Amino acid sequence: MEISGSVALVTGANRGLGAEFVKALLAAGAAKVYAASRAGADPNLPGVVPVKLDVTDTASVAALAEELRDVSIVVNNAGTLAATQLTGTDLESTLGAVRENVETNTLAPLALTQAFAPVLAANGGGAVVNVLSVLSWFVLSPEGAGYSASKAAAWQLTNAQRILLRGNGTQVLAVHVGFMDTDMARNAPGPKLPPAQAAELVLAALRDGREEVLLDDVSRHVQAGLAHGVAGLYPSTGAA
Repeated sequence: MEISGSVALVTGANRGLGAEFVKALLAAGAAKVYAASRAGADPNLPGVVPVKLDVTDTASVAALAEELRDVSIVVNNAGTLAATQLTGTDLESTLGAVRENVETNTLAPLALTQAFAPVLAANGGGAVVNVLSVLSWFVLSPEGAGYSASKAAAWQLTNAQRILLRGNGTQVLAVHVGFMDTDMARNAPGPKLPPAQAAELVLAALRDGREEVLLDDVSRHVQAGLAHGVAGLYPSTGAA
C-alpha cells in the first residue's frame, strides 16, 4: 500500500497509539488524516481533520462513510478493556462487561470495514488496518477474558475480511502486539512498546503489502506457543 498521497481515517485518534498513527501517517506523506474520536478534539496538526465518532453507533459509522468519500486507508484502532468478573452470582455484570468489549473491539471495526469497503474499492482498493492484540490468542487472566474473547473474534473477522476484500484490491492488515506504553496498559507488568514505534512498524508492514504483523517478542512467543496447544500457553503449575 502506497501511503504517500493517501487519505486515512484513524479511530481512537485522540491519544495513545491512535495519536501516533496520525503523526506517522502525516510523516509518511499522507495527504489528509481524518482523526476520529468520541470527543472529536482538534489535534492541531496541518493535514488533520478532526471527526467526532462513536464507533459503536453503526448509524453514525454508515453516515461517516457516506461523507468521507476520499478515504483510502482505514485504521481500526479504537478499543476498550472492560474487566470481566467470571465468578460470583452477578451474571448481568459479567455479560455487560463482555458486551462492552465486543461492541467496541469486535463489532465496531467490523462496521467500519463494512461501511468503508465500497469507498476503498472506488478509490482503487486501499487498505484496512485492524489493531488486535497478543490477547487474540491468549487469556492472561480471568478478568481479561472478555477483552481476549473480543479480540479473538476480531482476529477471525479480520481473516474473513481479507479473503472477501482481495477481489477489491484492498489490503487487510492484522496487527498483533503485547503491551504498549499507553493508558490501557498502565498497570501491566513487564516491558512495553512505545506507541510511536508501534505505528512506524505497522506502516512499514503496510508498505510491504503484508497481511499480518507481530510487533514485539511477546506476540512472536505466544504465536509460537499456539503450536503446542493448551500446554504451550498455559503450562501446568501442579503435578498431574
